[in-house]
Amino acid sequence: MKTVLVILTQANLTSLQVNESISATMVLATFGSKVSVLVKDAALSLLKSELDFDSLKHAFKLASNMLDSFEFYDLTPVLVENKDKNSPFVKQSQQEIEFIDLNPAFIHSFDHVLYW
Repeated sequence: MKTVLVILTQANLTSLQVNESISATMVLATFGSKVSVLVKDAALSLLKSELDFDSLKHAFKLASNMLDSFEFYDLTPVLVENKDKNSPFVKQSQQEIEFIDLNPAFIHSFDHVLYW
């Protein structure tokens, strides 16, 4: 079975691309790839899922709400770098989180890496 690391870096409300990236990640998991998801940088905002979508304020639906279904796709735990342990998004998250050190050895443990 191929292993895939998906690294998400875009914020929750910035563009439709983050929604498409998460959708593509769920499709990969559906069709038999072992997928791990790392959120970093602005994508840490995806861990805040209690936000409500308001079409008057937001151009796109909230990508963070899609993370709530990760458990059904065997995409949990969500990976977060150790350096981000104290982020308010991480501390307030309802997601199952695993802390990792992002280094070449970790990256090379996967067959493929997708960076969005």
